[in-house]
Amino acid sequence: MNKLIIANWKNHPETLEEAKELFEFEVAEALKYPNIKTIICPPEHFLKSLIEINREFVGAQDVFWEPGADNYQVKFALVGHSDRRKAGETDEIVNQKLKQALIEGVVSVLLVGEKKREDDSKMVLEEQLSKCLAGLSATDAARVLIAYEPVWAISTNPNAEPDEPENTLIAAEVIKQVTGKESILYGGSVNQNNVENFLKHPEISGAVIGGASLRKEEFANILKVASEL
Repeated sequence: MNKLIIANWKNHPETLEEAKELFEFEVAEALKYPNIKTIICPPEHFLKSLIEINREFVGAQDVFWEPGADNYQVKFALVGHSDRRKAGETDEIVNQKLKQALIEGVVSVLLVGEKKREDDSKMVLEEQLSKCLAGLSATDAARVLIAYEPVWAISTNPNAEPDEPENTLIAAEVIKQVTGKESILYGGSVNQNNVENFLKHPEISGAVIGGASLRKEEFANILKVASEL
């Protein structure tokens, strides 16, 4: 199965000109590796402009679930990111977003994970998954990708450090028990130096790249490493 690499730019870069330059560079790199699926999720205000350049590589950082909402007709979207949860988004809201994405044919990447390293990961994952996927048929739930992204590992948080692949595999097993999924994505301080340690495991089918996706050469190296696994 081809690996999936998702670049989550969060609130960067600052200008549309910078966004276009970065996007065009990363698309050009991605086109070198047809065995890798690459999706780039820019800030919302850059979405339409980058879609005009190449829709195939554009994903959204969020889904709007209200009837008639404009989801920009993207094919991929992140749902349930910790930044949204920190701002008050509940599992019930995430559930509504997943359902709307399914209606629109958008492939959702559901982000789950504990806030603190000492939290009970198994309990947190089971609760998040059961609430976020509530009411979805087995067929619909199978269309939702799951990304394990413990909040304490996200590079933009103070004292963040990447998870150990061994621990991510434990999380993957919990997610498999709840959802039946054979593989997950991992996110949280993924960079060119550690991406192979995660992606070499068949249970980890891809990665959500944060800060490293804003550094051209590093992201290019990540794609190269992923393509060789």
